[in-house]
Amino acid sequence: MRDKFLSWGIVLVVATWIVALLIKAHYWIPTLLSAIYALGVYNAYQSKHAILRNFPVLGYFRYFFESISPEMQQYFIERETDGKPFPRNQRSAVYRRAKNLSDTVAFGTQLEVNHRKYEGIKHSIYAKSPSEELPRVWVGGEQCTQPYHASLFNISAMSFGALSDRAQISLNRGAKKGNFFHNTGEGGISPHHLEGGDLCWQIGTGYFGCRDEEGKFNPELFKKYSTLPNVKMIEIKLSQGAKPGHGGVLPGVKNTPEIAAIRHVKPGITIISPPSHTAFSNAAGLLKFVQELRELSGGKPVGFKLCIGDTKEFEDVCVQMNVLKIYPDFITIDGAEGGTGAAPPEFSDGVGMPLEPALIFVNRTLNNYNLRNKLRVIASGKVLTSLDILRAVAMGADMCNNARGFMFSLGCIQALRCNSNNCPTGVATQDKMLIKGLDVTDKGERVYHFHKNTLHTCNELIAAAGRSSYEEVDATMFMRGDEFDHLADLYFPDILGNVKQKARS
Repeated sequence: MRDKFLSWGIVLVVATWIVALLIKAHYWIPTLLSAIYALGVYNAYQSKHAILRNFPVLGYFRYFFESISPEMQQYFIERETDGKPFPRNQRSAVYRRAKNLSDTVAFGTQLEVNHRKYEGIKHSIYAKSPSEELPRVWVGGEQCTQPYHASLFNISAMSFGALSDRAQISLNRGAKKGNFFHNTGEGGISPHHLEGGDLCWQIGTGYFGCRDEEGKFNPELFKKYSTLPNVKMIEIKLSQGAKPGHGGVLPGVKNTPEIAAIRHVKPGITIISPPSHTAFSNAAGLLKFVQELRELSGGKPVGFKLCIGDTKEFEDVCVQMNVLKIYPDFITIDGAEGGTGAAPPEFSDGVGMPLEPALIFVNRTLNNYNLRNKLRVIASGKVLTSLDILRAVAMGADMCNNARGFMFSLGCIQALRCNSNNCPTGVATQDKMLIKGLDVTDKGERVYHFHKNTLHTCNELIAAAGRSSYEEVDATMFMRGDEFDHLADLYFPDILGNVKQKARS
Protein backbone atom coordinates (compact mmCIF):
# COMPACT_ATOMS: atom_id res chain seq x y z
CA MET A 1 0.00 0.00 0.00
CA ARG A 2 2.87 2.34 0.82
CA ASP A 3 4.48 2.02 -2.63
CA LYS A 4 1.14 2.30 -4.42
CA PHE A 5 0.28 5.47 -2.51
CA LEU A 6 3.61 7.10 -3.35
CA SER A 7 3.56 6.19 -7.05
CA TRP A 8 -0.11 6.59 -7.90
CA GLY A 9 -0.50 9.53 -5.57
CA ILE A 10 2.01 11.70 -7.41
CA VAL A 11 0.39 10.79 -10.72
CA LEU A 12 -3.05 11.84 -9.40
CA VAL A 13 -1.72 15.12 -7.97
CA VAL A 14 0.10 16.07 -11.22
CA ALA A 15 -2.91 15.16 -13.35
CA THR A 16 -5.26 17.18 -11.16
CA TRP A 17 -3.01 20.24 -11.35
CA ILE A 18 -2.78 19.96 -15.16
CA VAL A 19 -6.57 19.83 -15.48
CA ALA A 20 -7.05 22.73 -13.07
CA LEU A 21 -4.52 24.88 -14.93
CA LEU A 22 -6.11 24.10 -18.29
CA ILE A 23 -9.63 25.04 -17.21
CA LYS A 24 -8.34 27.78 -14.88
CA ALA A 25 -10.75 26.88 -12.07
CA HIS A 26 -11.18 24.79 -8.90
CA TYR A 27 -7.59 25.18 -7.66
CA TRP A 28 -8.69 24.11 -4.19
CA ILE A 29 -9.02 20.49 -5.36
CA PRO A 30 -5.36 20.01 -6.43
CA THR A 31 -4.25 22.06 -3.43
CA LEU A 32 -6.11 19.72 -1.08
CA LEU A 33 -4.78 16.61 -2.86
CA SER A 34 -1.24 18.02 -2.68
CA ALA A 35 -1.59 18.55 1.07
CA ILE A 36 -2.91 15.01 1.55
CA TYR A 37 -0.06 13.61 -0.59
CA ALA A 38 2.52 15.58 1.40
CA LEU A 39 1.04 14.18 4.62
CA GLY A 40 1.22 10.69 3.11
CA VAL A 41 4.87 11.13 2.19
CA TYR A 42 5.59 12.21 5.76
CA ASN A 43 3.69 9.15 7.06
CA ALA A 44 5.62 6.84 4.74
CA TYR A 45 9.02 7.92 6.04
CA GLN A 46 8.32 8.50 9.76
CA SER A 47 9.38 5.70 12.12
CA LYS A 48 7.03 5.95 15.12
CA HIS A 49 3.82 4.41 13.74
CA ALA A 50 3.99 1.21 11.68
CA ILE A 51 0.34 1.50 10.59
CA LEU A 52 0.87 4.97 9.10
CA ARG A 53 4.18 3.92 7.54
CA ASN A 54 2.54 1.01 5.72
CA PHE A 55 -0.81 2.71 5.06
CA PRO A 56 -0.15 6.46 4.61
CA VAL A 57 -3.15 8.69 5.43
CA LEU A 58 -5.54 5.70 5.52
CA GLY A 59 -3.97 4.65 8.82
CA TYR A 60 -5.55 7.67 10.49
CA PHE A 61 -8.99 6.08 10.08
CA ARG A 62 -7.83 3.22 12.26
CA TYR A 63 -6.84 5.61 15.06
CA PHE A 64 -10.11 7.56 14.66
CA PHE A 65 -12.33 4.49 15.00
CA GLU A 66 -10.20 3.24 17.90
CA SER A 67 -10.71 6.58 19.68
CA ILE A 68 -14.51 6.38 19.44
CA SER A 69 -14.70 2.64 20.11
CA PRO A 70 -15.75 3.03 23.81
CA GLU A 71 -18.57 5.38 22.83
CA MET A 72 -19.72 3.09 20.00
CA GLN A 73 -19.64 0.15 22.39
CA GLN A 74 -21.59 1.96 25.12
CA TYR A 75 -24.21 3.67 22.93
CA PHE A 76 -24.90 1.10 20.21
CA ILE A 77 -23.68 -2.36 21.26
CA GLU A 78 -23.81 -2.60 25.06
CA ARG A 79 -26.89 -4.29 26.52
CA GLU A 80 -28.55 -3.32 29.80
CA THR A 81 -26.66 -5.99 31.73
CA ASP A 82 -23.35 -5.40 29.94
CA GLY A 83 -20.70 -2.80 30.64
CA LYS A 84 -17.70 -2.82 32.94
CA PRO A 85 -17.03 -2.06 35.69
CA PHE A 86 -20.73 -1.16 36.11
CA PRO A 87 -23.46 -2.37 33.71
CA ARG A 88 -25.93 0.04 32.17
CA ASN A 89 -28.86 -1.08 34.37
CA GLN A 90 -26.95 -0.21 37.56
CA ARG A 91 -25.82 3.14 36.20
CA SER A 92 -29.38 3.91 35.11
CA ALA A 93 -30.70 3.09 38.58
CA VAL A 94 -28.23 5.57 40.11
CA TYR A 95 -29.20 8.27 37.61
CA ARG A 96 -32.91 7.83 38.34
CA ARG A 97 -32.44 7.82 42.11
CA ALA A 98 -30.17 10.86 41.91
CA LYS A 99 -32.83 12.72 39.93
CA ASN A 100 -35.46 11.53 42.42
CA LEU A 101 -37.38 9.78 39.64
CA SER A 102 -39.08 6.40 39.74
CA ASP A 103 -36.46 3.64 39.72
CA THR A 104 -38.86 0.86 38.77
CA VAL A 105 -38.29 -1.33 35.68
CA ALA A 106 -40.86 -3.02 33.47
CA PHE A 107 -41.38 -6.53 32.09
CA GLY A 108 -39.19 -8.44 34.53
CA THR A 109 -35.52 -9.01 35.11
CA GLN A 110 -32.93 -9.27 32.34
CA LEU A 111 -30.53 -11.23 34.54
CA GLU A 112 -29.83 -14.93 34.04
CA VAL A 113 -31.54 -16.06 37.24
CA ASN A 114 -30.53 -19.71 36.73
CA HIS A 115 -26.87 -18.82 36.39
CA ARG A 116 -24.50 -19.93 39.12
CA LYS A 117 -23.45 -16.31 39.76
CA TYR A 118 -26.98 -15.09 40.38
CA GLU A 119 -27.54 -13.65 43.86
CA GLY A 120 -30.78 -12.57 45.50
CA ILE A 121 -32.61 -12.12 48.79
CA LYS A 122 -34.95 -14.71 50.28
CA HIS A 123 -38.17 -12.84 50.88
CA SER A 124 -40.64 -13.73 53.60
CA ILE A 125 -44.35 -14.36 53.26
CA TYR A 126 -44.56 -12.39 56.50
CA ALA A 127 -42.99 -9.22 55.13
CA LYS A 128 -42.93 -6.13 57.31
CA SER A 129 -43.54 -2.47 56.61
CA PRO A 130 -40.26 -0.68 55.79
CA SER A 131 -38.90 1.87 58.23
CA GLU A 132 -38.85 5.49 57.10
CA GLU A 133 -35.85 6.26 59.31
CA LEU A 134 -32.52 5.87 57.54
CA PRO A 135 -30.02 3.70 59.44
CA ARG A 136 -27.11 5.17 61.41
CA VAL A 137 -24.12 3.70 63.25
CA TRP A 138 -22.06 5.01 66.17
CA VAL A 139 -18.30 5.12 65.45
CA GLY A 140 -15.88 5.49 68.35
CA GLY A 141 -14.51 2.95 70.79
CA GLU A 142 -13.62 3.20 74.46
CA GLN A 143 -10.52 5.29 73.71
CA CYS A 144 -12.46 7.85 71.65
CA THR A 145 -13.90 10.93 73.38
CA GLN A 146 -15.76 12.36 70.35
CA PRO A 147 -17.76 9.45 68.85
CA TYR A 148 -19.58 10.12 65.60
CA HIS A 149 -23.09 9.00 64.64
CA ALA A 150 -22.54 8.08 61.00
CA SER A 151 -24.88 7.09 58.21
CA LEU A 152 -24.81 3.48 57.03
CA PHE A 153 -23.84 4.74 53.55
CA ASN A 154 -21.23 7.44 52.87
CA ILE A 155 -18.98 8.95 50.20
CA SER A 156 -15.71 7.09 49.80
CA ALA A 157 -12.29 8.69 49.31
CA MET A 158 -11.85 10.93 46.26
CA SER A 159 -9.30 13.74 46.39
CA PHE A 160 -9.58 17.29 45.16
CA GLY A 161 -7.29 16.99 42.19
CA ALA A 162 -8.65 13.69 41.08
CA LEU A 163 -12.09 15.35 41.14
CA SER A 164 -12.86 18.95 40.20
CA ASP A 165 -13.68 21.73 42.64
CA ARG A 166 -17.34 21.76 41.60
CA ALA A 167 -17.58 18.01 42.04
CA GLN A 168 -16.24 18.29 45.60
CA ILE A 169 -18.58 21.18 46.42
CA SER A 170 -21.56 19.19 45.12
CA LEU A 171 -20.58 16.10 47.10
CA ASN A 172 -20.15 18.08 50.30
CA ARG A 173 -23.43 19.94 49.91
CA GLY A 174 -25.22 16.66 49.31
CA ALA A 175 -23.55 15.17 52.39
CA LYS A 176 -24.63 18.16 54.46
CA LYS A 177 -28.27 17.89 53.40
CA GLY A 178 -28.35 14.09 53.81
CA ASN A 179 -26.36 14.08 57.06
CA PHE A 180 -23.69 11.61 55.94
CA PHE A 181 -19.93 11.95 55.71
CA HIS A 182 -17.70 12.84 52.78
CA ASN A 183 -14.23 11.27 52.69
CA THR A 184 -11.67 13.82 51.48
CA GLY A 185 -9.34 11.35 49.82
CA GLU A 186 -5.60 11.59 50.42
CA GLY A 187 -5.25 15.01 48.75
CA GLY A 188 -5.96 16.99 51.90
CA ILE A 189 -8.79 19.27 53.01
CA SER A 190 -9.59 21.94 50.42
CA PRO A 191 -11.95 24.93 50.71
CA HIS A 192 -14.31 22.96 48.46
CA HIS A 193 -14.70 20.33 51.19
CA LEU A 194 -15.94 22.94 53.64
CA GLU A 195 -19.51 23.50 52.47
CA GLY A 196 -20.92 22.29 55.77
CA GLY A 197 -20.93 18.54 55.23
CA ASP A 198 -19.28 16.12 57.65
CA LEU A 199 -15.77 15.01 56.68
CA CYS A 200 -13.65 11.93 57.11
CA TRP A 201 -10.12 13.25 56.59
CA GLN A 202 -7.94 10.66 54.89
CA ILE A 203 -4.20 10.72 55.61
CA GLY A 204 -2.25 8.95 52.87
CA THR A 205 1.41 8.06 52.47
CA GLY A 206 2.15 11.53 51.06
CA TYR A 207 0.67 13.27 54.15
CA PHE A 208 -0.87 15.92 51.88
CA GLY A 209 -2.14 18.83 53.92
CA CYS A 210 -0.10 17.79 56.96
CA ARG A 211 3.44 17.33 55.62
CA ASP A 212 6.70 19.17 56.07
CA GLU A 213 9.07 20.27 53.31
CA GLU A 214 10.60 16.78 53.16
CA GLY A 215 7.21 15.11 52.75
CA LYS A 216 7.06 13.69 56.27
CA PHE A 217 4.18 13.91 58.74
CA ASN A 218 3.77 17.32 60.41
CA PRO A 219 1.88 17.05 63.76
CA GLU A 220 1.20 20.80 64.00
CA LEU A 221 -0.46 21.00 60.59
CA PHE A 222 -2.45 17.86 61.32
CA LYS A 223 -3.73 19.29 64.60
CA LYS A 224 -4.73 22.52 62.85
CA TYR A 225 -7.01 20.78 60.37
CA SER A 226 -8.14 17.75 62.39
CA THR A 227 -9.75 19.98 65.02
CA LEU A 228 -12.00 21.67 62.45
CA PRO A 229 -15.67 21.13 63.39
CA ASN A 230 -16.40 19.58 59.98
CA VAL A 231 -13.84 16.81 60.53
CA LYS A 232 -15.63 13.97 62.29
CA MET A 233 -13.29 11.04 61.57
CA ILE A 234 -9.67 10.48 60.50
CA GLU A 235 -8.68 7.61 58.22
CA ILE A 236 -5.09 6.44 57.67
CA LYS A 237 -4.81 5.01 54.15
CA LEU A 238 -2.49 2.01 54.02
CA SER A 239 -3.63 0.81 50.60
CA GLN A 240 -6.56 1.07 48.21
CA GLY A 241 -8.39 -1.41 46.05
CA ALA A 242 -7.39 0.02 42.66
CA LYS A 243 -3.67 -0.29 43.31
CA PRO A 244 -2.74 -1.89 46.65
CA GLY A 245 0.98 -1.61 47.35
CA HIS A 246 1.28 1.20 44.80
CA GLY A 247 1.37 4.91 45.56
CA GLY A 248 -1.34 7.25 44.32
CA VAL A 249 -0.70 9.30 41.19
CA LEU A 250 -1.79 12.88 40.41
CA PRO A 251 -0.79 13.73 36.80
CA GLY A 252 1.07 17.00 36.38
CA VAL A 253 -1.70 18.38 34.15
CA LYS A 254 -4.08 18.11 37.13
CA ASN A 255 -1.61 19.55 39.65
CA THR A 256 -2.73 23.19 39.49
CA PRO A 257 -1.25 25.92 41.73
CA GLU A 258 -4.36 25.75 43.94
CA ILE A 259 -4.06 21.97 44.40
CA ALA A 260 -0.31 22.23 44.99
CA ALA A 261 -0.87 24.80 47.76
CA ILE A 262 -3.38 22.55 49.49
CA ARG A 263 -1.07 19.53 49.24
CA HIS A 264 2.10 21.49 50.08
CA VAL A 265 3.86 20.38 46.86
CA LYS A 266 5.21 22.08 43.73
CA PRO A 267 2.60 22.78 41.00
CA GLY A 268 2.72 21.31 37.51
CA ILE A 269 4.63 18.15 38.36
CA THR A 270 3.25 14.61 38.57
CA ILE A 271 2.80 13.71 42.24
CA ILE A 272 3.42 10.08 43.15
CA SER A 273 2.65 9.10 46.72
CA PRO A 274 5.11 6.69 48.35
CA PRO A 275 3.92 3.06 48.43
CA SER A 276 4.09 3.01 52.24
CA HIS A 277 4.17 5.34 55.23
CA THR A 278 7.30 6.93 56.67
CA ALA A 279 5.69 7.59 60.08
CA PHE A 280 5.72 3.86 60.90
CA SER A 281 7.04 0.59 59.48
CA ASN A 282 5.30 -2.17 61.45
CA ALA A 283 2.05 -3.07 63.21
CA ALA A 284 3.06 -1.56 66.54
CA GLY A 285 4.07 1.67 64.80
CA LEU A 286 0.73 1.82 62.98
CA LEU A 287 -1.22 1.54 66.24
CA LYS A 288 0.94 4.13 67.97
CA PHE A 289 0.29 6.44 65.02
CA VAL A 290 -3.45 5.84 65.46
CA GLN A 291 -3.11 6.82 69.11
CA GLU A 292 -1.07 9.93 68.21
CA LEU A 293 -3.66 11.12 65.69
CA ARG A 294 -6.48 10.51 68.14
CA GLU A 295 -4.75 12.64 70.77
CA LEU A 296 -3.85 15.42 68.31
CA SER A 297 -7.44 15.57 67.00
CA GLY A 298 -8.93 15.89 70.47
CA GLY A 299 -10.26 12.34 70.71
CA LYS A 300 -12.00 11.96 67.35
CA PRO A 301 -12.49 8.49 65.80
CA VAL A 302 -9.33 7.30 64.03
CA GLY A 303 -9.03 4.19 61.88
CA PHE A 304 -7.20 2.85 58.89
CA LYS A 305 -8.07 1.68 55.38
CA LEU A 306 -6.50 -1.21 53.53
CA CYS A 307 -7.01 -3.76 50.81
CA ILE A 308 -6.21 -7.19 52.26
CA GLY A 309 -3.13 -8.82 50.78
CA ASP A 310 -0.80 -10.81 53.02
CA THR A 311 -3.22 -12.05 55.69
CA LYS A 312 -0.42 -12.61 58.22
CA GLU A 313 0.21 -8.85 58.32
CA PHE A 314 -3.39 -8.16 59.32
CA GLU A 315 -3.21 -10.87 61.99
CA ASP A 316 -0.06 -9.21 63.30
CA VAL A 317 -1.95 -5.91 63.65
CA CYS A 318 -4.62 -7.74 65.66
CA VAL A 319 -1.98 -9.29 67.91
CA GLN A 320 -0.43 -5.88 68.57
CA MET A 321 -3.85 -4.39 69.42
CA ASN A 322 -4.10 -6.78 72.35
CA VAL A 323 -0.46 -6.31 73.33
CA LEU A 324 -0.47 -2.50 73.28
CA LYS A 325 -4.13 -2.07 74.26
CA ILE A 326 -4.52 0.44 71.41
CA TYR A 327 -7.61 -0.04 69.31
CA PRO A 328 -8.59 1.82 66.13
CA ASP A 329 -12.17 3.06 66.07
CA PHE A 330 -12.79 1.61 62.63
CA ILE A 331 -11.15 -0.38 59.86
CA THR A 332 -12.12 0.28 56.23
CA ILE A 333 -11.79 -2.76 53.98
CA ASP A 334 -11.36 -1.91 50.31
CA GLY A 335 -11.91 -4.74 47.85
CA ALA A 336 -9.57 -5.26 44.93
CA GLU A 337 -12.51 -4.43 42.64
CA GLY A 338 -12.80 -0.95 44.18
CA GLY A 339 -11.02 2.27 43.40
CA THR A 340 -11.54 5.42 41.34
CA GLY A 341 -7.83 6.12 41.02
CA ALA A 342 -5.72 5.46 37.94
CA ALA A 343 -3.52 2.39 38.19
CA PRO A 344 -1.41 0.06 36.03
CA PRO A 345 -3.70 -2.68 34.67
CA GLU A 346 -1.71 -5.41 36.41
CA PHE A 347 -2.49 -3.79 39.77
CA SER A 348 -6.17 -3.23 38.99
CA ASP A 349 -6.64 -6.74 37.64
CA GLY A 350 -4.25 -8.88 39.62
CA VAL A 351 -3.36 -7.47 43.04
CA GLY A 352 -5.37 -7.60 46.26
CA MET A 353 -8.25 -9.60 47.74
CA PRO A 354 -11.84 -8.98 46.57
CA LEU A 355 -14.26 -7.45 49.06
CA GLU A 356 -16.34 -10.53 49.87
CA PRO A 357 -13.55 -12.88 51.02
CA ALA A 358 -11.74 -9.91 52.61
CA LEU A 359 -14.74 -9.03 54.79
CA ILE A 360 -15.20 -12.65 55.82
CA PHE A 361 -11.51 -12.96 56.72
CA VAL A 362 -11.39 -9.68 58.64
CA ASN A 363 -14.47 -10.47 60.72
CA ARG A 364 -13.30 -13.97 61.57
CA THR A 365 -9.85 -12.72 62.52
CA LEU A 366 -11.22 -9.91 64.69
CA ASN A 367 -13.51 -12.40 66.43
CA ASN A 368 -10.64 -14.84 66.96
CA TYR A 369 -8.67 -12.11 68.76
CA ASN A 370 -11.74 -10.84 70.70
CA LEU A 371 -11.57 -7.48 68.95
CA ARG A 372 -14.75 -7.34 66.91
CA ASN A 373 -16.79 -5.47 69.53
CA LYS A 374 -14.10 -2.81 69.97
CA LEU A 375 -14.31 -1.26 66.49
CA ARG A 376 -16.40 -0.77 63.38
CA VAL A 377 -15.78 -2.39 59.99
CA ILE A 378 -16.49 -0.28 56.88
CA ALA A 379 -16.88 -1.95 53.47
CA SER A 380 -15.58 -0.04 50.46
CA GLY A 381 -15.29 -1.48 46.99
CA LYS A 382 -18.01 -1.48 44.32
CA VAL A 383 -20.77 -1.18 46.94
CA LEU A 384 -23.18 0.61 44.63
CA THR A 385 -26.72 -0.74 45.01
CA SER A 386 -28.95 -1.43 48.00
CA LEU A 387 -28.37 -5.14 47.44
CA ASP A 388 -24.60 -4.55 47.56
CA ILE A 389 -24.95 -2.71 50.88
CA LEU A 390 -26.99 -5.47 52.50
CA ARG A 391 -24.62 -8.14 51.17
CA ALA A 392 -21.70 -6.29 52.76
CA VAL A 393 -23.60 -5.99 56.06
CA ALA A 394 -24.43 -9.71 55.92
CA MET A 395 -20.70 -10.46 55.57
CA GLY A 396 -19.89 -8.43 58.66
CA ALA A 397 -19.65 -4.76 57.67
CA ASP A 398 -21.13 -2.13 59.99
CA MET A 399 -21.16 0.59 57.34
CA CYS A 400 -20.41 1.08 53.64
CA ASN A 401 -18.55 3.68 51.61
CA ASN A 402 -18.91 4.20 47.87
CA ALA A 403 -17.15 6.47 45.39
CA ARG A 404 -18.21 5.65 41.84
CA GLY A 405 -21.92 5.59 42.67
CA PHE A 406 -21.69 9.16 43.91
CA MET A 407 -19.71 10.03 40.78
CA PHE A 408 -22.63 8.70 38.73
CA SER A 409 -24.97 10.89 40.76
CA LEU A 410 -22.84 13.88 39.67
CA GLY A 411 -23.34 12.90 36.03
CA CYS A 412 -20.37 10.58 35.38
CA ILE A 413 -21.03 8.48 32.26
CA GLN A 414 -18.26 5.91 32.81
CA ALA A 415 -16.19 7.38 29.98
CA LEU A 416 -13.08 5.82 31.59
CA ARG A 417 -11.06 9.02 31.16
CA CYS A 418 -10.54 9.87 34.84
CA ASN A 419 -6.74 9.84 34.48
CA SER A 420 -6.59 11.92 31.28
CA ASN A 421 -8.01 15.27 32.51
CA ASN A 422 -10.58 14.96 29.70
CA CYS A 423 -13.63 13.89 31.72
CA PRO A 424 -16.54 15.03 29.49
CA THR A 425 -18.88 15.69 32.44
CA GLY A 426 -16.48 17.91 34.44
CA VAL A 427 -16.32 15.47 37.36
CA ALA A 428 -12.78 14.05 37.17
CA THR A 429 -10.88 16.89 35.51
CA GLN A 430 -9.23 20.24 36.19
CA ASP A 431 -10.07 21.60 32.74
CA LYS A 432 -11.97 24.82 33.45
CA MET A 433 -14.00 24.59 30.25
CA LEU A 434 -15.24 21.08 31.08
CA ILE A 435 -15.87 21.91 34.75
CA LYS A 436 -18.24 24.74 33.74
CA GLY A 437 -20.77 22.12 32.64
CA LEU A 438 -21.25 20.89 36.22
CA ASP A 439 -23.90 22.87 38.12
CA VAL A 440 -23.26 22.56 41.87
CA THR A 441 -26.82 23.41 42.93
CA ASP A 442 -28.37 20.68 40.81
CA LYS A 443 -25.65 18.09 41.47
CA GLY A 444 -25.68 18.65 45.23
CA GLU A 445 -29.38 17.77 45.22
CA ARG A 446 -28.69 14.66 43.15
CA VAL A 447 -26.04 13.47 45.61
CA TYR A 448 -28.55 13.89 48.43
CA HIS A 449 -31.34 12.04 46.60
CA PHE A 450 -29.08 9.16 45.53
CA HIS A 451 -28.05 8.56 49.13
CA LYS A 452 -31.59 8.86 50.50
CA ASN A 453 -33.29 6.69 47.86
CA THR A 454 -30.61 3.98 48.02
CA LEU A 455 -30.98 3.59 51.79
CA HIS A 456 -34.77 3.71 51.50
CA THR A 457 -34.57 0.72 49.13
CA CYS A 458 -32.31 -1.01 51.70
CA ASN A 459 -35.10 -0.57 54.26
CA GLU A 460 -37.61 -2.03 51.79
CA LEU A 461 -35.42 -5.08 51.13
CA ILE A 462 -34.98 -5.73 54.84
CA ALA A 463 -38.72 -5.52 55.37
CA ALA A 464 -39.36 -7.83 52.40
CA ALA A 465 -37.10 -10.41 54.06
CA GLY A 466 -39.20 -10.19 57.23
CA ARG A 467 -36.41 -8.52 59.22
CA SER A 468 -36.94 -5.57 61.54
CA SER A 469 -33.45 -4.05 61.72
CA TYR A 470 -29.96 -4.20 60.29
CA GLU A 471 -28.83 -6.21 63.30
CA GLU A 472 -30.90 -9.08 61.87
CA VAL A 473 -29.22 -8.99 58.46
CA ASP A 474 -27.05 -12.07 57.91
CA ALA A 475 -25.98 -14.48 55.18
CA THR A 476 -29.12 -16.62 55.58
CA MET A 477 -31.08 -13.82 53.86
CA PHE A 478 -29.27 -14.46 50.60
CA MET A 479 -29.43 -17.15 47.95
CA ARG A 480 -26.98 -17.92 45.16
CA GLY A 481 -27.30 -19.60 41.80
CA ASP A 482 -25.20 -22.58 42.87
CA GLU A 483 -27.86 -23.36 45.48
CA PHE A 484 -30.32 -23.85 42.62
CA ASP A 485 -27.94 -26.34 41.01
CA HIS A 486 -27.77 -28.20 44.29
CA LEU A 487 -31.56 -28.28 44.58
CA ALA A 488 -31.86 -29.59 41.02
CA ASP A 489 -29.37 -32.35 41.71
CA LEU A 490 -31.14 -33.21 44.95
CA TYR A 491 -34.77 -33.30 43.84
CA PHE A 492 -35.10 -33.75 40.09
CA PRO A 493 -33.58 -37.28 39.92
CA ASP A 494 -36.09 -38.50 42.54
CA ILE A 495 -38.99 -36.99 40.63
CA LEU A 496 -37.84 -38.48 37.36
CA GLY A 497 -37.34 -41.82 39.07
CA ASN A 498 -40.92 -41.82 40.33
CA VAL A 499 -42.15 -41.01 36.81
CA LYS A 500 -40.24 -43.94 35.40
CA GLN A 501 -41.58 -46.34 38.05
CA LYS A 502 -45.19 -45.28 37.38
CA ALA A 503 -44.68 -45.73 33.63
CA ARG A 504 -43.38 -49.27 34.17
CA SER A 505 -46.30 -50.23 36.40
